Amino acid sequence: MLPDIYRETLARYWGYTTFRPLQEDIIASVISGRDTIALMPTGGGKSITYQLPAVARDGLCLVVTPLIALMKDQIYRLKEINIRAMAIHSGMTREEVEIAVDNCIYGDYKLLYVSPERLYTPLFKARLPRFNISMVAIDEAHCISQWGYDFRPSYLNIADIRDLIGGEIPFLALTATATPQVVKDINSRLLMKNAGILKTSFRRPNITYLVREVEDKAAYVQKTIGRSKGCGIIYVRSRKRAKEVAETLVANDISSDFYHAGLPPDIRDKKQRAWTQGEIQVIVATNAFGMGIDKADVRFVIHWDTPDSIEAYYQESGRAGRDEKPASAVLLWSQDEKRKMSESVKIKFPPLDRIKDVYEAIGNFFQLPVGTGKNSVFDFDMWKFASAFRFQVTETYNSLLFLQKGGYLEFTDEINNPTRVHFIVSRDDLYKFQVANEDYDKFIKLLLRTYSGMFTDFVPVNEESLSNRSGMTRESIYQYLLGLSRLNIIRFIPGKKSPLVIFTEERLDRKQLNMSPDIYLRVKNNYIERVEKMIGYAENTNRCRAEYLASYFGEEGERCGICDICLERNELDMSKYEFDLILAKVKELVSTESLRVEELTDKLEFPEENSIRVIRWLLDHVKMETDEEGRLRWVKKES
Repeated sequence: MLPDIYRETLARYWGYTTFRPLQEDIIASVISGRDTIALMPTGGGKSITYQLPAVARDGLCLVVTPLIALMKDQIYRLKEINIRAMAIHSGMTREEVEIAVDNCIYGDYKLLYVSPERLYTPLFKARLPRFNISMVAIDEAHCISQWGYDFRPSYLNIADIRDLIGGEIPFLALTATATPQVVKDINSRLLMKNAGILKTSFRRPNITYLVREVEDKAAYVQKTIGRSKGCGIIYVRSRKRAKEVAETLVANDISSDFYHAGLPPDIRDKKQRAWTQGEIQVIVATNAFGMGIDKADVRFVIHWDTPDSIEAYYQESGRAGRDEKPASAVLLWSQDEKRKMSESVKIKFPPLDRIKDVYEAIGNFFQLPVGTGKNSVFDFDMWKFASAFRFQVTETYNSLLFLQKGGYLEFTDEINNPTRVHFIVSRDDLYKFQVANEDYDKFIKLLLRTYSGMFTDFVPVNEESLSNRSGMTRESIYQYLLGLSRLNIIRFIPGKKSPLVIFTEERLDRKQLNMSPDIYLRVKNNYIERVEKMIGYAENTNRCRAEYLASYFGEEGERCGICDICLERNELDMSKYEFDLILAKVKELVSTESLRVEELTDKLEFPEENSIRVIRWLLDHVKMETDEEGRLRWVKKES
């Protein structure tokens, strides 16, 4: 039982009177000083397990996360409920980082979010011992495992900060998707001692998992959504398809919109808000849609395209039914889809020489001499880069991902950094400036009325919002900001939208690139194995889908009774319990010897009619076969 302060804090800041499953156990483990690994499903409330103890106790919680968009979203939400939080990531200037660090050392901040590659910069490491750190939370902890689906070498050194902050500070590792092997890796690589491993079940009993083999996906989706009363998500693989599918739905009178990472942030926010508030029924999106979604009543998630791993599918489909009411997760499948997934291996893994070409070209692109550049951050226009060196964009992108897995650099998808402003004069000096410069006085008052905190930190500024409030054009606002910057009244960082490349090590000569064929092959085989597991899920015709997913994450149990596989079994007009008993006995008998039908039914000791139904079902699903003499034998283990 947690002390009362934790429930009071939960109610005061988050408005909840009770904890979700496992939240209380995780918090209790961490505040006792114990290293903890927590496995919670997407939407299970992971963030509260470190945000709440950070607020309820003295000190600062250091949060390591690779997702800059999620980092920004969480800080925005925390500020809305008056919790002071800060972020340090690769999209910030050195001056911004210094101010952020000083504010966390001297100010009353409760959470500091840091991208993993920033942990090891000289500036951050030098200041880290001065933080009053109460705990360290590692989000997306599966990234630390080379067996995980999203391995990032920058995670491997997180444990090194233990010596800088004091060895007794508890670590909390959080993930929604981790196999037993990945959990073992997390425990080992974070140097956890007697770690508590806490997890909720991977089963979502309110979700009906379905696979539909259809050639005309548009017709199926229109028909399915037409029968649904609730809202939902359709996941697609490309930005182009997101728009095309949404337009098709709209043309058929289905309230819909599309979403992807290439849209301006204000447009993305507008679309997400419209869907969240129920103004549109369906959002068609790439996997960029999902972070920070706080919508419990999603009734369906449809995958138009198949993800390349069980982890991704489980996380995305798990956005359905967070209110624990009935929901469905539908995967649209076809043999053409299988062909595309098999061919994706060639696309995902460019030849080693091409990966080296890309690395060498990036160094030349940024005019970075060999032996320099560690911790350097560059805006990266991939189209311009690929055109300059005559590379294919897809091949370039996947080469960058492999270089990231190799630990040579970090590559972020598009970061939307708004314009930021910080006053570098005192309030008294600013007042004197306003008196002496009437032209700027009105604009400065507009800034100070609209935004707070500009004297202590860089504050994001929305030029369009300022334009609407003042009646000035955006160009005028830009010129005022530029003028104040030149007069040394403010520091002004113009907004930009760009991916980033971060050199985590000094630039190497091509010959020094240790692109081991063995490592390349291992990573490739890991990917192939994950793709095959996903294909196996789609083509599975005999095992409960919920059981298949749970088993992948190391959890066993009974079948769900509501997926398409279970419903087909249920049509045999017998109970789930009786069916499973007969199936288990049949498997036991024919796995050791081949038997004729009459011999098998005699040995089963169940009603003959039901035994025959199960035997026929097993033959139809190629679990058993008959040999040349007409005897039954088991041909395939359940996978």
